[in-house]
Amino acid sequence: MSKKNKKAKNHRQNEITKGIFTVLEKEQNKSFNYKQIAAKIGVKEAHDRNLLIKKLVQLKESKRIIEESRGNYKAVASTKTYHTGTVDITGRGNAYIVIEGMDDDVFVPFNKLKKAFHKDTVEVYIFPRRKGKKLEGEITKVVERNKMEFVGIVDMQKTFAFIRPTDFRMYTDIFVSQDKIGKATDGDKVIVEITEWPENADSPFGKVTEVLGKPGEHDTEIHSILAEYGLPYEFPLEVERYADQLDTSIKPEEIAKRRDMRNVLTFTIDPKDAKDFDDALSFKVLENGNYEIGIHIADVSHYLQTDTVLDDEAYNRATSVYLVDRVVPMLPEVLSNNACSLRPNEEKYTFSAIFELDDKTNIKNQWFGRTVIDSNERFAYEEAQYIIENGNGNIPEDISIRGTAYSVSKEVVEATLTLDRLAKIMR
Repeated sequence: MSKKNKKAKNHRQNEITKGIFTVLEKEQNKSFNYKQIAAKIGVKEAHDRNLLIKKLVQLKESKRIIEESRGNYKAVASTKTYHTGTVDITGRGNAYIVIEGMDDDVFVPFNKLKKAFHKDTVEVYIFPRRKGKKLEGEITKVVERNKMEFVGIVDMQKTFAFIRPTDFRMYTDIFVSQDKIGKATDGDKVIVEITEWPENADSPFGKVTEVLGKPGEHDTEIHSILAEYGLPYEFPLEVERYADQLDTSIKPEEIAKRRDMRNVLTFTIDPKDAKDFDDALSFKVLENGNYEIGIHIADVSHYLQTDTVLDDEAYNRATSVYLVDRVVPMLPEVLSNNACSLRPNEEKYTFSAIFELDDKTNIKNQWFGRTVIDSNERFAYEEAQYIIENGNGNIPEDISIRGTAYSVSKEVVEATLTLDRLAKIMR
């Protein structure tokens, strides 16, 4: 027998062995004869039936299965072989199932995905492990879909269309009938929702829910990213209403609970086009010659109470996401761009880390806690760098965020240069 034929025979034997275990362990309380097993795993050829019978005898003799009565076989009561995990599809179309509490991921070849998609929660059957081999299995059921909407390109036919998903991990195109294409035309980038996947269909069925535009256009690509990663640009109405009703004013009774830093020199340094300023630096020379340096961040927790619709929405978003031309914020604008933005000449609640350093950057004292600040200046990175490189605060027009040349106070210049010097020592 040639090596090629021998390899093909071994592969078929392995397939039949896996099929036997799949049938027997799926219903461990029942026994099956070879005809029933053959029917369940699709064995029809006489040669394959003989292989099946031979394998059943071998597995019985090695005590890996039980012959409950003559010709009727049953699984050995053993450790659980069905597990629930998350699908991680690779670039080649195969998958690994990530199971919580299990050290090794379970490899599932493309032909055993059973219509599961990337990040779906599935039930997976794990084949008995062969010595030296990785864990392998097959998906037996999709427990929960991760998502049903995908971004794709329209491939228009005469009376229907196929949508080719842009995500390489989505291994199948989506069939859309003519009455569910909407206003999409050939080559458009769209959002398509899967509505069903009939048992005998090669592709799932869907409908176009939104036309994003032509590939390559700026707005089309930005909206594609938002849709692809499930980034919700707008907030639910109830979240907006809740945020709008928050009292964001600065209260004397709240200031009394905090360390008051409003009279300490403070400034922010952010990108030129930043819309919100969530961190700031403060600088003060102490009587003993040491430096008090504060790092302040907006105290979002003051406004974000637990067990509220605002807290739930922020938890689901996890963070703000910065795209080329816009931000998908974690919090509504009343907080992200106003109450929690450390804009100059506005009192803000902050959470701070404050250090006393000597001239060699040795930490002499440290404090962490809630504060209130009033930022004196807002700088762009380019402006701060200009001060560092030139030793003065005469900001030229071409880098100015104010649209015109201006001068920074001597106090701010000295603070910036000192902070830069200390930072270089620390590095």
